[in-house]
Amino acid sequence: MKPYFSRILGLALVCLGLIEISGATSEEQSTLTKVGDAAPDFTVKTTDGKEFKLSAHKGKPVLLNFFATWCGPCLAELPHVEQEIWKKYKDRGLTVVVVGREHEVPEVSEFQKKHQYSFVMAADPKREAYGKYATQYIPRTYLVNKEGKIAFQSVGFNEADFKKLLAAIEKETTPAK
Repeated sequence: MKPYFSRILGLALVCLGLIEISGATSEEQSTLTKVGDAAPDFTVKTTDGKEFKLSAHKGKPVLLNFFATWCGPCLAELPHVEQEIWKKYKDRGLTVVVVGREHEVPEVSEFQKKHQYSFVMAADPKREAYGKYATQYIPRTYLVNKEGKIAFQSVGFNEADFKKLLAAIEKETTPAK
């Protein structure tokens, strides 16, 4: 290899390395919050016609999940939310709200009935709540602690992140009696 070419190649590899080191993934760029941040407040309409306002739940941990009825990873995640989180932690002080991004209340209500989910579900047809947390990608899951700060957040659904979420919930909820 000619010395000139090897220097250019070396410089190009260094530049690519710097881009990779300093560049954020599109997932990171689309995330507007960080663990430790105050959770942005929002209000959404639930499937039972009530309003859910996050700040009204300060003093209790809240699991917030953004989903869509057509999203494969969301459809895989929600049964775990029902069985492994809601049913286990609802009596330990945990509030769960699952919000349909770009869905109207009737769509979310029909989805909830079809899948027999017993946790609170709500609609966010204009991305007003979702837009405070992210610009794209679902599912998104957030655990908001009793102080109203984000204790955990994840994008997508995978076993490793779900285990971390369960550990964070365990830490934030009252012990089982």
